[in-house]
Amino acid sequence: MAKKGVSKKKDRQKPLTQEEILANEFNKLPKDVQEKLKAIQEKIEKFQKKVLSKFDKYITGIALLPPKNIEQEKKKAEEEKRTMPKEEEEKLKNQINAFVLIDDSDSTKMSKEELLDKLSKIITEQAEEVDKNLVPEIHLLSEVKVSCEDGRYEILETLAQCQPVYDPRDVLGAFKISEVHKKMVLQKFEKYIVAYIGSGSLYRGEKSNDIDVDIIIDDTDVKRMSRAELKDKLRSIIYGMGHEAAQITGVRKQFHIQTYILTDFWEGLKEANPVFFTIIRDGVPLFDRGMFMPWKQLLQMGRVRPSKEAIDLFMSSGEQVIFRVKERLKDLVGTDIYWSTLNPSQAAIMLYGLPPPTPKETIQIMDEIFVKKEKMLEKKYVNILERIRKYYKDLEHGKIKEITGTEIDGLLSDTQDYLKRIQKLFEQIEAKKMKGNIIEMHDTIASIVRDALLFEGVKKVSEEELVKTFKEELVHKGKIPERFARKLSELISAKKRIASLSKTDIEKIRRDGSEFTRFMIEFIQRRRGAELERTKIRVKYGDKYGEIIVLDDFAYITIDLDAKDKEVQKAQVSKDGKIGKVKESSLEELEKAIASVKMPKRVFVKEQIFESIKEIFGNDVEILVNY
Repeated sequence: MAKKGVSKKKDRQKPLTQEEILANEFNKLPKDVQEKLKAIQEKIEKFQKKVLSKFDKYITGIALLPPKNIEQEKKKAEEEKRTMPKEEEEKLKNQINAFVLIDDSDSTKMSKEELLDKLSKIITEQAEEVDKNLVPEIHLLSEVKVSCEDGRYEILETLAQCQPVYDPRDVLGAFKISEVHKKMVLQKFEKYIVAYIGSGSLYRGEKSNDIDVDIIIDDTDVKRMSRAELKDKLRSIIYGMGHEAAQITGVRKQFHIQTYILTDFWEGLKEANPVFFTIIRDGVPLFDRGMFMPWKQLLQMGRVRPSKEAIDLFMSSGEQVIFRVKERLKDLVGTDIYWSTLNPSQAAIMLYGLPPPTPKETIQIMDEIFVKKEKMLEKKYVNILERIRKYYKDLEHGKIKEITGTEIDGLLSDTQDYLKRIQKLFEQIEAKKMKGNIIEMHDTIASIVRDALLFEGVKKVSEEELVKTFKEELVHKGKIPERFARKLSELISAKKRIASLSKTDIEKIRRDGSEFTRFMIEFIQRRRGAELERTKIRVKYGDKYGEIIVLDDFAYITIDLDAKDKEVQKAQVSKDGKIGKVKESSLEELEKAIASVKMPKRVFVKEQIFESIKEIFGNDVEILVNY
């Protein structure tokens, strides 16, 4: 036995590294090809040293590109209505193609165009000094990003084929693995992919320990499965493709993939989730179906509203311009002082729950809502806003020719006083909304928990017993993690402690409530999906497959599951299980019926069901188990 054990241990081999695989493949090549490749490698290394000795500060990456496809180049020449000369064809055969990526993020002394022209000229000359056949293809990092934002991905396709020889920050590696992975994902799931985004430090040209990409999946047209199922299935496959892309490219840096469904991403965007705003602000769209770039442009314009980030931006804009007002006098009185008070006022109105009003309406709404109705704001602050607007309009119409230092001091003092008071108004609005939000969240969570307990056979449970029953039926049986029981207990008790809750407490409760709700909805969707599977009877007749879904007192029959235009029928089901007279129905009616069933009933196959199945599908029919 000992000998056998030793033998097995010897037979085990560690998986080969990318370098070992390439070395093995290289050794299989003919000797003349090996020598040619070694010569190319020596030239590229010599070229690399020359370039770095002069432009080390700017060079982000250098890579070897595959030889030009002669046939494709001939085809291009034909499209241009010219014949490729033999000399040009011979030159292409001997050409060594290199890719040089330049970091232009710190270029301040000259424009990007000037920098590219200057470096291109010198680098091309250096390449010719090494070998006349060495042709460098030179690109700016900003150019790569702009191309992606414009939906032009030719550079990415080039990077996917390159072999990096100098890549200190792994920027080339990041684009290479992302492009390979993106193509794999799009080939299989293009219908569902809204955007494939390069995010994180590497795509900004900075150092990083890993490569991050974000994928947004369209779940708005999901009909045959829940959103949670779609996210889980696609995420699992996409992660697997990530490992495969890493093996293909040989990129060793950790490749992190985050997948988001569109509905969650949109909700996070509206709630000003910092993660989503960072993705949109800093991300590079390696693929965009036409949604990501409009988001990015709207965010840059400050038009993604109403959101907490937009509100915070308005609040901070007022305070930030005060210093500039002192420097720019009349110009700033006519623009910045006015907007520094108007924008926070609009933000307060949005926080209250109303859409952003026009500048003219803002003063009236501030007076009607916060002074008269809610009695949160003193009338003198509306008067300040009205006075500043009058200055703005008088400057605009030329009624005021100049502003004295005394007037500026008065306006600045009023503005600072106004902004401090508006900050306090924000706190008052949030305090007022707190009670309603906590109660609404409490009721929602209690309802979701009761829905989940229905699947465990618990039909009624009082609020006092809700946490206890949740623990007994779901947590102690290992169906839901313990931490959600603690969260539920805190969330349920928050309603009783509402008067003593601080702003920090409320924010924590809101985050915990959102996390708890999302988890429980996905849990219910999965359970409901599993229960719905048990209502299905699948059959085979001839070379076709059919399906019967029994929902409450009705059965929905799909005659041919593989048909392009599925024929759906409907029939009433008697208490003894017999299927009644079949009527025409539709896929839309079936989907509505599935959506309306809260707790699907399990189907028991009785003798009458067998007879009904024969009547529908014919005598030569089989019931499929575990289909």
